[in-house]
Amino acid sequence: MKKRLGLGFACAILATTTACGNGNETTASKEQPNSKEGKKVVTLSLKEPNPYYEAAAKKFNEKYPDIDVQIKSFKQPSEKHADNEKYIKTTNTALLSGKGADIIAVNGLPVSKYVNQKLLLNMSDMLDQDKTVNKSNLQMNVLDAMKLNGGLYTITPSFILVGLVGDGDVLEKANVKFDDKSWNWKQFEEVGRKLVQQTASGKDRRNFLGGNPPELILQEMVWNSYGELVDRANRKAKFDSPAFTDMLRQVKKLYDDKIMTAEPTDNEKPLFHTERIFTPAQFIKGPYSKFSNPKLLQNPHPEGKTGGIRIATSSELAIQAKSEVKEEAWKFMAFLLSEEVQSTPYRDGFSLLKSVNEKKLDELQKQTKGGAYKLEDGKTAKVSEADFTRFKQFLNSADRYADVDVKVNNIIYEESEAFFSGQKSAEEVAKLIQNKTTTYLNE
Repeated sequence: MKKRLGLGFACAILATTTACGNGNETTASKEQPNSKEGKKVVTLSLKEPNPYYEAAAKKFNEKYPDIDVQIKSFKQPSEKHADNEKYIKTTNTALLSGKGADIIAVNGLPVSKYVNQKLLLNMSDMLDQDKTVNKSNLQMNVLDAMKLNGGLYTITPSFILVGLVGDGDVLEKANVKFDDKSWNWKQFEEVGRKLVQQTASGKDRRNFLGGNPPELILQEMVWNSYGELVDRANRKAKFDSPAFTDMLRQVKKLYDDKIMTAEPTDNEKPLFHTERIFTPAQFIKGPYSKFSNPKLLQNPHPEGKTGGIRIATSSELAIQAKSEVKEEAWKFMAFLLSEEVQSTPYRDGFSLLKSVNEKKLDELQKQTKGGAYKLEDGKTAKVSEADFTRFKQFLNSADRYADVDVKVNNIIYEESEAFFSGQKSAEEVAKLIQNKTTTYLNE
């Protein structure tokens, strides 16, 4: 049960699609009029309601009275959650027929397939030429990382950071040298092994990465190397490669050697922890609730690649290539990047505007300097200026975005269990994952 809860949380990070609207229409495949009472109508199809887009559309319609953005939610009032498979199927049908909404929420959808079929609009030129958008204030490291085939086909109003945090006190005292700017997973493992061996035995022995099942650790490794295992642009998998079988064996050996355990331990504080940072405030609340002196580190990554913090999104929008109101649809997309919308309290995650992020981080820095920042347990977080400087550098240089497909993610989790339980060899499992993933990507 514990494993499935972990997977559910992981998938929520990967596949959550924020949306909004009145929640009473299924309109992904319904053709919409592009004019009404002298106004250009722009339809926005989203999977589930969310007040962020609702508030943005209301402000946009007030600012541009000649354009009417109409939001339609796929989720039915009787449903607790929208049927994801049905949403994908309905949206596929609509896009292939050239019907449906002008702007579409595409999280969990085969974006690369749509791009190859020329169903989505490349917004790169529109962004470059739009004088209403201050490009120098944009987190272009995020938008550039999201590009596919050199083009910007999706835009997110906000993003999440996924980084590695280590116990700074242990790292400073231990006689272990490492360079997180260049380390791969094998080098990271070597550091972890030395640190575990240097900690006390028995109940005080520290775990490497926490009490997680091997399937979840494998997923973390895959997410940080996704571009090397799945060619998004050409929709080809490479799980039958030595790189992946090495991953399988590496994870299993960590558990075989007792460097890691899937069971709860007496000492619940691991030496390293993967931190999902949803907001600027969580840069403190997350790491400092686990370690008194957390050390923010770059994620292990394939050799020859950059590390940094991984970028994740909870909502991405695309414009349909056959839309008759492309310019009006782009105006709304550009409006989502304005300070007026980026500063709204409804927006989750980090802003796409540097100024908004910097303002919030500066406010946090003042609070911690005055000793006023309290954690949930009542303790005061002691955050140094160097910690803030390092985090800001990571925020502005993050460039590893992996649009991890939920189905591929689930295939890896489910099939790898047979290897970790000793039922199948690494090669057998890798071949099975490769075949299932290839079949899915070619559908």
